[in-house]
Amino acid sequence: MFITAFLSIAGLGFFCWLLFTLAVYALPFFADVSSGMFAYDTGSGPIGAIVVGLVAGAVTLVVGQVLFAKVRSPVLRAMIAILFAAPAALAGYHAVHGLTGIGETTEIWRQAFGVIAAVIVGFVAWSRVSAFHPARPVRASTQRPRP
Repeated sequence: MFITAFLSIAGLGFFCWLLFTLAVYALPFFADVSSGMFAYDTGSGPIGAIVVGLVAGAVTLVVGQVLFAKVRSPVLRAMIAILFAAPAALAGYHAVHGLTGIGETTEIWRQAFGVIAAVIVGFVAWSRVSAFHPARPVRASTQRPRP
């Protein structure tokens, strides 16, 4: 019985670690799966759908990172971070809502835990996206004004 309890806690801890680690990649994964399913539905076949999905996911991640690194405006950086954090928060909500449904938890507590998890996972994704490239200060021009 002790081994079962330990393995249950270790498994839940592993899933929480995995959720927080992969939270940043929720948007690229969504783009990956959506474009792959669209490609498959339009007749590309399974191999073509996998290739299209992988390319779409990689492009989404790279474009997001490059834009976040190049843009200096805090408002635009916040919008890019929100684009990455919102799907992560949604994924966190559904993961915890599903995990709490395993036990005898009432629906109110399932919703509460899901919302708390969404906030935490969204914040973690936001902070990890921000850690891709820290904000660079805007330097003043080194040229002297001409008289």
